[in-house]
Amino acid sequence: MTTRIESESSRSEPALGVIYAGAAFLIWGLAAVYWKELRSVPPLEIIAHRVAWSFIFLLPLIVLQRQWAEFVAILQNLQMLFILLTSAILVAANWLLYVWAVNNNHLLQASLGYYINPLVNVVLGMVFLRERLRPPQILAVMLATSGVIYLTVQYGAFPWIAICLAISFGLYGLIRKVAPVSPLVGLAVETLLISLPAIGYLIYLDYQGTGSIFRVSLNLDLLLMGCAPLTAIPLLFFTAGAKRLYLSTLGLMQYIGPSGMFLLAVFYYHEPFSTAQVWTFVMIWAALAIYSTDSVIYFQRQR
Repeated sequence: MTTRIESESSRSEPALGVIYAGAAFLIWGLAAVYWKELRSVPPLEIIAHRVAWSFIFLLPLIVLQRQWAEFVAILQNLQMLFILLTSAILVAANWLLYVWAVNNNHLLQASLGYYINPLVNVVLGMVFLRERLRPPQILAVMLATSGVIYLTVQYGAFPWIAICLAISFGLYGLIRKVAPVSPLVGLAVETLLISLPAIGYLIYLDYQGTGSIFRVSLNLDLLLMGCAPLTAIPLLFFTAGAKRLYLSTLGLMQYIGPSGMFLLAVFYYHEPFSTAQVWTFVMIWAALAIYSTDSVIYFQRQR
């Protein structure tokens, strides 16, 4: 009986993993709707609130998840603090650019950045971790690069938002990959490190009488405070899903996020979608199809 229960439990784990990871990527994909509701607030002020409220939200989660000892140990490690300060600056810059892009009608380019991100990760792995690229990976990177070059030439403007989002999040992922710290504790320490300047900035805005919180409406106050669960909850879902899924499955599911952004940009917010952008996305999607297929085949062979 016990063996049967354990067997049924093990079979249900992948299904739970799909639910958790799917929920995380879906939240990230649709989060633009939330940020649009805050478009009356300057992006830098939004990020300051996101950082400050996130730390307040994450602290009790550290206790509930019984990771307080790890949290304290990281705070006592100067090398780890420096590493996480670097990753904190990168992720804060990524958040700032993303929120700015959403509220300035560049969601389509933001989605392009997160589509490109897995391929940027491949290049960063080759450059910094000396990982060897397989031929399909080289083809995927070349195809994605061709798409960006084509968009630059035909559209007449370099897609700097997409590239900056992809590179900043790629570098953030690289640092967090090599840093020996759990996702929840790592994010808590990161938000702690940049909370001090964030809170200082919010106090300055309040002193100047230009701050948004507690001045406009209760609805806006709740939205600003809600930046915290919007940051932490999908991360917890993602972590729970990652523990239950194969890496190849998780890799394929990550496209839910930018796909949600893409659909919102084109069909809900009606952002301009030129022929040059169409062909760029086609090339990026083709590159991702090659990359994903190669990843699945490689992972199955390794197993």
